[in-house]
Parts: sequence; C-alpha cells; structure tokens
Amino acid sequence: MKSIHHLPQIILASKSPRRQELLRLLDVDFKVVLKEVDESYPEDLKPEEVAVYIAEKKAKAYDESIGDEIVLTADTIVCIDDLILGKPESPEHAVEMLKLLSGRVHRVITGVCILYKHQYNKFYDVSEVFFRKLTDAEIQNYVDQYKPLDKAGAYGIQEWIGLTGIEKINGSYTNVVGLPTEKLYQQLVKVIK
Repeated sequence: MKSIHHLPQIILASKSPRRQELLRLLDVDFKVVLKEVDESYPEDLKPEEVAVYIAEKKAKAYDESIGDEIVLTADTIVCIDDLILGKPESPEHAVEMLKLLSGRVHRVITGVCILYKHQYNKFYDVSEVFFRKLTDAEIQNYVDQYKPLDKAGAYGIQEWIGLTGIEKINGSYTNVVGLPTEKLYQQLVKVIK
C-alpha cells in the first residue's frame, strides 16, 4: 500500500487558512490554486447534499485544466434545524446568526470532493456542536474583534468564541474547523491504491 506521503501533487482549491493548516498538519504536500465558482445550489437539496454539491461544483472547475494532480475541494455549512447558515453578509448578519446558535445545538457539515484522473470521490462529515447561552455583549465583542465574515455560521471553533462558548461537540473537531481530516486521510489512501 502506498503512503499518503507519496501522493501526486495536491491542489487545494480553498483560500481557507484553516484548511491549509490542517493539510500541513497531515504532512501533505499541496499548493493552493483558486478559481471563482458560483456556490448556488438547488433549493430542494438536504443540507448534507448541499455541502457535497458545492464541493463537487468547485472541483468541476478544475477537471479540464489538470493532469495527474489531485484536486481537493470542500464546503462547510452550519445547519440549525433545517436552516442553512452560510457565511454572513455583514457584521449585523453575523450577530443575528450567533444569537440564533446561542444556547442551542447545531450541525456542522463539510462536503469534500477529491478529483483525480476525472474521477470524483465525494463524501461528507457531520458534527453536532453545543453552544452555551451567549450574552449579547459576548456576541458583539466576538464579531467586532474577530470579524467572522469568512466563516459559515459566523464563528470559528478554534477562536475565542469556540474556546469559551462551545460546551461540547459530537463528532470530528477538524470537521468543524473545515476539513474532516480523519475521513480525508482514508479517502486519499483509497485514491492512490
């Protein structure tokens, strides 16, 4: 069996510093190549399907332009009940999202697509996140200080709000950060067999 350290060149199609750091921690050699992709999706999809749909859509943008490289794409969404929370559009929207999540349980779903030799290997992971009741001042301070407009659900688990506001999670921590590394590792090993 080949080692994950003997993978073809990986192209990470994400500007997320968190995803880049997770790949570095996995000891995977990669380069970041970005393309603009429309992240809209059909309204009738379930949240898990939305995350995978967008990850695959991102990968399709690279299919014609790569050779033997592996393209890795991902999309993370936050879901409370059946409401999908993407990235907030403004600081005020971020405050609204965090007030909605405060004192409740929500799901974080990351869809991943590995494109290799025109084959799409798609999967997702789900984690449940339990937030304690946050005060309005805590929420406002977090949004002002950390400006979480680039994060689904308006928060980063690895930041202040995660350290002080999350009581527990069921599932993968790295999935909540933005890339389910345990499942990703297993899928990469399969791709190169």
